[in-house]
Amino acid sequence: MILRPRDIPNLITIARALLVVPTAWALVEHQYALALMLFLVAGISDGLDGLLAKQFDWHSRLGGILDPLADKALLIACYAALSWTGLLPVWLFVLVVLRDVVIVAGAVTYHFRIARLDAEPTLVSKLNTLMQIVLVLAVIVQQASGWGQREWLDPLIYLVTATTLWSGIDYVITWSRRARATR
Repeated sequence: MILRPRDIPNLITIARALLVVPTAWALVEHQYALALMLFLVAGISDGLDGLLAKQFDWHSRLGGILDPLADKALLIACYAALSWTGLLPVWLFVLVVLRDVVIVAGAVTYHFRIARLDAEPTLVSKLNTLMQIVLVLAVIVQQASGWGQREWLDPLIYLVTATTLWSGIDYVITWSRRARATR
C-alpha cells in the first residue's frame, strides 16, 4: 500500500484515536497533567487534520467516518473515566452515551432503509460537542492545577445536559423529516 499526501489527515485521525486509551488511563490514575497534555494533543491533531483536509481538498469518505468516531471515542472515554472517578455524575455519562446511541441507530436505520447517509453535524450538535469538550477540559484543568472551586463546574454540567438533550431531539426531528421527505 502506497501512502499519498492526501492520506495524511486520516493518519493524523488514527493517531488521535490511539490517544483514547492513554488519556482515559491517565484520568483514572489521577494523572491529570498527563491527561491534559494528551487531550490537548488530540485537540490540536483534530484541528490539524481538518485544516489539511480543507486546505488541500484531501477529503475522503473514510476520513468523514473516522474523524467523528475518533472525537466521539475520546469524549466518551473521558466522560467514562471522569464518571468512574466521581468527578462527573454517572447520569451525565449515561445521557451522553444514550444520545450518541440514538443518533447512530437512527443514522444506520436511515442509511439502510431510506438512502445513503452522508454525515453532517447540525449546528446544535456542534455546540453540544463544544460544551462537552469545555466541560472535560474544565474538570481536567481544575484537577491538574487546583484552580477554581468544584462548584463552578455545576453550571457547565447543566449546560452540557441541556445541549445534549437539545441536540439529540434536534437530530431525531431533523432526520425524521428527511426520511419522510425522501420516502
